[in-house]
Parts: sequence; C-alpha cells; structure tokens
Amino acid sequence: MLSLCSLCLCGELALLTVLHFFQLLLGTIILRPYVFIFFAIYLFLAVTNLGWKRAGLFTIIAYLTAFICEWSSAVAATGFPFGLYYYIDQTSHRELWIAGVPFMDSLSFTFLSYVSLELATILLCRFRMANAERIRRTWQAALLASFLMMYLDIIIDPVALRGDRWFLGKIYYYPNDGAYFGVTIANFLGWFFVCFVIIRLFVWLDRLLFKGDDKIHSGVIDYRLKPLGSVGLYFGVMGFNIFMTFWIGETLIGITGVIIILPLLVMILLTLRF
Repeated sequence: MLSLCSLCLCGELALLTVLHFFQLLLGTIILRPYVFIFFAIYLFLAVTNLGWKRAGLFTIIAYLTAFICEWSSAVAATGFPFGLYYYIDQTSHRELWIAGVPFMDSLSFTFLSYVSLELATILLCRFRMANAERIRRTWQAALLASFLMMYLDIIIDPVALRGDRWFLGKIYYYPNDGAYFGVTIANFLGWFFVCFVIIRLFVWLDRLLFKGDDKIHSGVIDYRLKPLGSVGLYFGVMGFNIFMTFWIGETLIGITGVIIILPLLVMILLTLRF
C-alpha cells in the first residue's frame, strides 16, 4: 500500500513538473513573441533548404552549444567563451530558464547561426561559382559565417544590454564595462567562436549520420527567390534591433549601427544583383 501511494505521489509530482514546464514555455512565447517569430521563420527556411532531418540536427546542435557556452560564461562564471557576465533572474517565474540560463537566449543562436551560414554560402557561391551544398561544408563558409554572426552581435548586444528600457528587460550585465557601448570585446569573440563550433559540429555530424548523402532532403521545397529568405531574416533581425535602439533614444548607438550595416548591405545587394 505504501509503495502504491509513493508511486502515485511520484506520478503526481512528475505531472505537476511537466505542467509547470509547459506553463513556463507558454509564458516565454507570450513574453518573447519576436524571438519565436524569428524562430518560426528559421524553421521554415531550414527545413525547406536542408530537409527536416538536417534542420532538426542543426537546431539541436546550435541550442546545446549556445546553452553550454552561456552556462560556462555566466553561471559557472568561467568567462569562457563570452567573457564574464551575469544573468539577472527577474523572470524565471514567468518564462523558462534552464540551469540559470534563459531558454530564449540560447534558442536565438539557432536562427542567428543559420542565417549567418546561409549568407556566407550565398556570398561564397557567387564569388566562387560553386555548388551551395559543397560550399556550406567548407572551412571558409564556417569562418565567414562566424564573422557575419559576430557582425550581428555588434548590433544586438548594445541594445540588449539596455533591456530595462524596453520589453526585453534587464536580464544580464557585465561586471566590468566593455569598450563598445558597454559590451566587452570578449563577447564578440565568443559569438565568433560559438558560431564556428556550431557549424563545424553540424558538418561533422551530418557526414557521420547521413554519410554526406544529398538525397536526404525530406521537406525540401524549391520556391522563387529562395535565397532571399535567409538574407531577409538576417537583416530583419538587424533591423529589429536597430529600430529598438532608436526607440529607446540611443541615437549614437543607432547611427553607429546603421553605418556598420550599410557596407554589408550594399555588398549583399550587389552580390544578389550580379
């Protein structure tokens, strides 16, 4: 009888834990709708371009890599690879946090690293006139994609650091002010490192699990102007953060961001045009 009661109690606790998890997940979606809009667009682009198996593999690798690195830097306080920073837990009762890391934070790396890789692939294909599948697996693509994702963070992090002035909220801080509008150089290098690890792990596991078989493309759809999807999401994320920068009154940061964006935007437009 005692064992039966214990099993029932364990079952109820497990059910409550699962319900609480989904309650926090729903709270995250409600609190961070812009993240999940970007994520939904990413899923469509990744599945229609890579196939659902490869898209799933990329998503898992990107999330876990980002989570481990964020936990290492902020929770374990090693400072690797993003430099030392700390999360401010003001929303764990409203949204999902995992082991001291906001779920939406690590999730963002899935679409940020993917669009950076696709943008790098587009650029390299145009300049080298090579097959996109082959280019995507090269070291050059990984290095260029990592630079492009670091480029994104130059726009994202200054406004994210001021999250208390918009609906993001104050979720983290650097114990020592950084050189770029409060952001440390180590953080930018960390973004480069994380993107590079995500892409190379994906390439390695793709070859290991699928033997590099290009026929595993369940879910792939060809549609007009397909490459523009990833370009649009990349600059959509940039545009959203630039808009929020001006919205909170940080004109200098906003103008700096626009100046930084323009050369890349012009290069992409010329590449797609010619």
